[in-house]
Amino acid sequence: MARHKKKKKKKNKRRSPGKDGKQHVPSAQTADIHELYELAVQAPEAECDFIQQAWQEHRGNEREPRSVREDFCGTAITAIEWVKQDISHTAVGVDWDGPTLEVARKRIEDRLEPQDRERISLVQGDVNVVEEGPVDCLLATNFSYYIFKTRETLRAYFEAARSRLEPDGLLILDAYGGSNSFAEQEEQTRHDGFTYVWEQASYAPVTGDVVNHIHFKFKDGSRINEAFTYEWRLWTLPELRELLLEAGFADVKVYWEGTDPDTNEGDGEFSVTDTGDADEGWIAYVVAER
Repeated sequence: MARHKKKKKKKNKRRSPGKDGKQHVPSAQTADIHELYELAVQAPEAECDFIQQAWQEHRGNEREPRSVREDFCGTAITAIEWVKQDISHTAVGVDWDGPTLEVARKRIEDRLEPQDRERISLVQGDVNVVEEGPVDCLLATNFSYYIFKTRETLRAYFEAARSRLEPDGLLILDAYGGSNSFAEQEEQTRHDGFTYVWEQASYAPVTGDVVNHIHFKFKDGSRINEAFTYEWRLWTLPELRELLLEAGFADVKVYWEGTDPDTNEGDGEFSVTDTGDADEGWIAYVVAER
């Protein structure tokens, strides 16, 4: 099971025809790496579904979640999807990378109606410093917070995130692991017009540091090497739970992904567990109550 994978399978978008009416197959020269990433890795509808699930299971029906902050938002497609789903929803995306936020701004123009765009904002800056909030739910997904490599720096981020939440707010993270996560290996997943390659280039057992790359291959034989590179610490679930509680969160729950009996792969459905399974590869959500 590849890391950095979508949490719920869905059909890829069809390639748009060119002016000549023919389908244009992407290549290394023509492809947009951010679009490829969105197609191969992200599932914003599923992410928003999980926000609603977690809120209902933790907070009941007293009120609905309205405001979301997406840290390390990249192209902000989850924040965009959240705003798109209901006229009462608001979102803010935070990321340090200016060029990627420019892509996000184009996504907002392309994917939201003019009257909806005022309900989403983007902020360039350090997630520990940007004070946008308080919000009902704060998201740090696609394992983005793994950039914090020490207990002190990760605890500091969790403390900052907690301060950006409403009194009944939720912090939602995802995490990955399993025995395959420690192996230096490569896994390929075919998509419409390209192949997504997840490479676990190195793992240091003493520090827990990992270096992972995303590559893209195309049908014409071209390739984009190291389209994205991640230098992380591979955190374990017990460490994350301990640090969240140390940061002041009242309760922490782990949501484990179910298994499709036909494919033996993740089925995109998540439920609370106290144990999990000793899978070779797994993806989980971690939900912390302020």
